[in-house]
Amino acid sequence: MTDIINAIKALDANAQVVVNGEPSNQTEYEANVKYISGADANGSAIYKDTQDFTWSQVSAKKAELQTAYDNNKYQRDRADAYPSIQDQLDMQYWDSVNSTSTWKDAVAKVKSDNPKG
Repeated sequence: MTDIINAIKALDANAQVVVNGEPSNQTEYEANVKYISGADANGSAIYKDTQDFTWSQVSAKKAELQTAYDNNKYQRDRADAYPSIQDQLDMQYWDSVNSTSTWKDAVAKVKSDNPKG
């Protein structure tokens, strides 16, 4: 899942920003997102009077990131379903010793249970 901060950082990795909540429209974005221009002598943030990005730019990037995240769900599901590396190595060893296909079968099952989108 993605959020406004991820979208802003995807637009500019060096952006310094403070977000209050998770804005869902332009009004909330303008009220709750403050870009930082630097710090005063005491180290307190100095906020810009303007937004570095428009709501349209940020919400479009957020939607793009969410789509990419959703499209890769099968990868996250597979990663959770695969046996540990140690177990897979053990399967491969015993498959070699016993001329079996336990490891190949286990990997094939994970892939078939979690097909690409």
